Amino acid sequence: MPPAGPGPAAGQPHTPEQLPAVGQPPAPEPRPADADRRRFLTYLLAAPTLTVAARAGLDAVAPATARAAEAPPAPAAPPAAAPPSAPSQLLGLPGIPDIVDLGQALQVAGLPTAHLLVLEITTAGRAVLHLPRLEVGQGLTTTVAMMVAEELDARLTDVDVPLSDSRPDLLFNQLTGASNSVRTLYDPVRGAAAAARARLVTAAARRWSLPADTLRTADSAVTAPDGRRAGYGELAAEAAAVVVPAVPATPKPPEQRRVIGRPTGRIDARDIVTGRAKYAGDLAVPGAVPTVVARPSTINGTLASLDASAARAMPGVLAVVTVPTGVAVLAETFDQALKARDALRTSWNPGPVAALSDPDIRGKLRAAHAPFLIPPLLTQYVDGEFDFAFVNHAPMEVLTAIADVRPNRAEIWFAAQTPIVAQQTLAAELGLPQDAVTVHVVRGGGSFGRRLFYDAAVEAARISRAAGRPVKLMWTRNDDMRHGRMRPASHHRVRATYGLGQVLSYEHRAATVMTDFGHGLGEALTAAGFQLSVAGLSLAQAFFLLSQSNPYNVGIPTQLLAEVPLKIPTGSWRSVYSGTVRVADEIMMDELARRLGQDPVAFRRARLREPAGRTVLDTVARAGAWGRAMPAGQAQGIGYHAENGGRAAYLVEIDATDPRQPRVTKAVIAADVGTVINPTGLEAQLTGALIDGISVILQAGNHIDRGAVREGSFGDFHYARQRHTPPVVEIHLLPPSGPPGGAGELGVPAASAAVANAYARATGTSPRSFPINF
Repeated sequence: MPPAGPGPAAGQPHTPEQLPAVGQPPAPEPRPADADRRRFLTYLLAAPTLTVAARAGLDAVAPATARAAEAPPAPAAPPAAAPPSAPSQLLGLPGIPDIVDLGQALQVAGLPTAHLLVLEITTAGRAVLHLPRLEVGQGLTTTVAMMVAEELDARLTDVDVPLSDSRPDLLFNQLTGASNSVRTLYDPVRGAAAAARARLVTAAARRWSLPADTLRTADSAVTAPDGRRAGYGELAAEAAAVVVPAVPATPKPPEQRRVIGRPTGRIDARDIVTGRAKYAGDLAVPGAVPTVVARPSTINGTLASLDASAARAMPGVLAVVTVPTGVAVLAETFDQALKARDALRTSWNPGPVAALSDPDIRGKLRAAHAPFLIPPLLTQYVDGEFDFAFVNHAPMEVLTAIADVRPNRAEIWFAAQTPIVAQQTLAAELGLPQDAVTVHVVRGGGSFGRRLFYDAAVEAARISRAAGRPVKLMWTRNDDMRHGRMRPASHHRVRATYGLGQVLSYEHRAATVMTDFGHGLGEALTAAGFQLSVAGLSLAQAFFLLSQSNPYNVGIPTQLLAEVPLKIPTGSWRSVYSGTVRVADEIMMDELARRLGQDPVAFRRARLREPAGRTVLDTVARAGAWGRAMPAGQAQGIGYHAENGGRAAYLVEIDATDPRQPRVTKAVIAADVGTVINPTGLEAQLTGALIDGISVILQAGNHIDRGAVREGSFGDFHYARQRHTPPVVEIHLLPPSGPPGGAGELGVPAASAAVANAYARATGTSPRSFPINF
């Protein structure tokens, strides 16, 4: 990317920022009339170079009229979550996510430690922000670097965004998930960078004895009217002595931005394609030897007998040890370890679900539903029942973890979305104090929710302890497919009543195999003020209520979650509940429109509660030429979803002339996610969501056969290949409409629904089980 253009003059017509001495609590800062609901204070940390932190206050759910502009910033806790039968649900009022969503709850939980996000300007002129989140290919490091470069008026190439090790001091502020990273980091990162820029300008003004408001910043340097120039690196030490800057330390107004909103390639792209980017499997930790594990024949089975004599005698084999999850083989190379693993003679005890297959699980899900409230005899109605299969996360980089466990300490390297909880769990497992366990967060090659869990790291630590040496553990694709975590299977019952052209009630009953949320989310929600025990909610129900909202006026809506506890490893898969709940809703919207004799887009548009949603829907319908004539066996489909402060609509065209070999031939996408930091990155996220939708609706899922996962690799887990992807994809990003919303999970429900609806229209069928070709 070319360097950013010249920044604004250093002086602005605002009152200079008033800061206390280093180490003292910051005083309240005047708030501009057009500021949003976040307020930031910056202060210096004791350091030889310029090191600035930002502290935030967030009025998460308080109405604007109740906020005092000059009051000290204090986190406002959201109301305790209501149970599923809350009056707001039964009266058809907005659901909880319309008031405070999951991302906002996580923002509140992170507020007490937001000031620990630190930006440093080094003497080498590098702007370094240690990121307390995980980079898994979503481009977060690029997005954060753009925010720093924008407010600092630095070259993007001068910004470094390394990943932070586990930091227990951050409490609930080091969790990567719920499309929350940009929403949470947007203001603190910009606040810290703006504060650093103000101090650099002040340092230059003092050096040159010039008024600070006559200086300009651009390209990582301060420039005087007479042409004198000082790079940020040479000013860093002097800037560290500035307590009260001579110019405002507030982020730029949108009209002055030159980096944010500009399509930008990833800052790590060259490193990725040249192999310089290091994943866990690339790290050369001294003494860490290749390790693989032989695993049970069924889910959560246990070892019955072992004969390892043949394996131990094979070339390169260093050790064979047993752990609760299987038998680990350590060798000089992975090839040797895999061959020795295959030479083990093992027998296994069956796991706790060895008697179950897909039909048994579907039966349990169907039996778990609460009855509908509206009897079918009282009005006209449309019923729908939908099955969704288990789905593996299948990140391209298989799970890898390095562990070096000693008697009095442990050091772990892996891609962790929840490193603090991982550190706590590892410490408890190893019988060590938490501060004796170091978790190094390494970039990951994809996640989609899989790396919220740290099972590979725990297993590596167990093996290292048992073998008495460092190990580099690799889960093969078969390991993760058959013994890792999956999106739970679910069954949905929906009943919509209607009359006189209107939808009168809408009841959605979702039953899922229990989702494991044991990765720290519950503690974060409690910290944000959601008293789960008081409300009588399970963590899953709280998550469900904070994330699920029907965006349409459909009379009296109710949404209820029932869980079936089975000992199957599950986890949050991209979009979590929305990836099935909202897909069923969108299919029902098509069927209701058909029953009422209305166009599906017009039917949705007339009922969308948000004007912004109608704009998104109008945009995609216009750009995709909705309603155009198509040959027999081909059709268009539409899907809409709003969540995490964003909204998206997908329009796809499908060729289902052969219903067993359907092909999405075109996709048009429209999205409004507030302020877009990097349009290129957002387009990549929305495109990835399209591929997910094509996959899980048409062909990709996991079967359970007598307690075992049938699929083992991409050879039989039929994720979309290049031949399944549309040759034409158009993306339309709406102009900024507020602070950034979440985007990582936004597109999957809308894309999935659009594919399902297009297939139904093309084939004249009403698919009820997904993936369709399973």
